[in-house]
Amino acid sequence: MFIDEAKITVRAGDGGHGCIAFRREKFVPKGGPSGGDGGDGGSVYLVADPHENTLLKFRFNHQFKAERGRHGEGANRHGRNGADLEITVPLGVIVRDDDTGELLHDFTKEGERVLVAKGGRGGRGNAHFATSLNRAPKRAQDGMPGEHRNLRLELKLLADVGLVGLPNAGKSTLISRISAARPKIADYPFTTLEPNLGVVALDIDRSFVVADIPGLIEGAHLGHGLGVQFLRHIERTRLLLHLIDISQGTDRDPVDSFRVIQSELVEYDPDLGLKPQIVVAAKMDSADPAKVRKLEQWCGQNNVDVIRISSVTGEGLEELKERTIRKLSAGVIEES
Repeated sequence: MFIDEAKITVRAGDGGHGCIAFRREKFVPKGGPSGGDGGDGGSVYLVADPHENTLLKFRFNHQFKAERGRHGEGANRHGRNGADLEITVPLGVIVRDDDTGELLHDFTKEGERVLVAKGGRGGRGNAHFATSLNRAPKRAQDGMPGEHRNLRLELKLLADVGLVGLPNAGKSTLISRISAARPKIADYPFTTLEPNLGVVALDIDRSFVVADIPGLIEGAHLGHGLGVQFLRHIERTRLLLHLIDISQGTDRDPVDSFRVIQSELVEYDPDLGLKPQIVVAAKMDSADPAKVRKLEQWCGQNNVDVIRISSVTGEGLEELKERTIRKLSAGVIEES
């Protein structure tokens, strides 16, 4: 099961209390105060782990608490510090304070470690309060409470390329042919109910990550179909492959198909409509020539790249991979 949102509560450990104690030694009638300090409470950290790929483990486990510090003891013994708690999260997770909406961190690098709740400081024992006027203080500090936070985690997949298109456009079949991903494939709409990631390797030095986004329909931004719950996963992509079904088995106009999806992307986030795209004329093995001509003519007039493919026969797949890697490489050069 793919879970890409979660709410959790983290609580750092409280600091241990300082101790009130006095030395009791033979032949030392006035030994003085000897209360030790309390230990600091453990803090809570989030750590990016590349082996994690979903927030499923947070579905039933919402509460996370670090260890509290031990109290101080006599003979000036310091209480033990509480152990820190590390919670692993997938790369691509955005962490927000659920109460204020403040963005705390965006995990994009392996091993990133971020403090989200600081442990409480331990209290001082009465040995700290001795003065020339008060040689036997009978007071100590209580430990400070640890921080408590409600967090909202949002996972945005880290992919170079996003596949978009109407249901049954052939996205799942394509990703299964060009990568090792094995999504569910069937001849009915909304077969894909969760995003799929695949690594496309052209050779030992050239590869990219592609994300198959569940099919959008007209009105998705209003909650129709699967809505736009998965569109966050293409916000980080650098290139979109827009699959258009040009087979004889559909009555949909190919240009209208493009406009519907483009409109939904813009409604969700205007920046998505500005991303570089390659229009993919899919299902060439059963293509309607009139649809192919209309789509290619429109793309030519609007300066949009278009390529013909068939995931069944393999037509155009190598060219699609080469053109995709060139687009990505060009984008890196422009950004730098």
